[in-house]
Amino acid sequence: MAEAITIARPYAVAVFRLAKEKKSLATWSDELALLSGIASNEQIKAAIDNPKLDASELERIFLKVSEGKLSAEAINLVKVLVEYSRLGLLPDIAEAFELLKAEDEGTLEAEITAAAKPTDAQVKTVVKQLEAKFGKKVEAQVKLDPELIGGIKIVIGDTVIDASVRGQLQIMAYALKG
Repeated sequence: MAEAITIARPYAVAVFRLAKEKKSLATWSDELALLSGIASNEQIKAAIDNPKLDASELERIFLKVSEGKLSAEAINLVKVLVEYSRLGLLPDIAEAFELLKAEDEGTLEAEITAAAKPTDAQVKTVVKQLEAKFGKKVEAQVKLDPELIGGIKIVIGDTVIDASVRGQLQIMAYALKG
């Protein structure tokens, strides 16, 4: 089965193009954040995953929760997602939309995962190197994962830079298996 982001990306691209055309990127960003939050609610998740719940009833519930907070286009998006049983993808659609928006604005989101907490100077150095590499402003979020053993792993969009000890050991193990 395809990963959720693979299925969600075309929806995000379509919404992004519409938002860009109507000059409403900020509005769509807010609406997708709201929809994502609703879709992430445990009770709504249960309704989305309930095969006994009719699509029209699911649509009614979802739109009732967001009543008065969505544009006509956002309501249409919800209807399309319900029709194709993709409502659970809203968090992924919102995430992909934000990446497209950031890229359009010349900003990239970077997730830096380190084995031990890096200093602010180290993070700034890595961010400067990433900005030079990608030619865009980079906003970094730092996470800790002691399982990396040492080094760092950086994720920017679809690009992964794995300079961790664990990553290097995995590459060696793969190479040795032949």
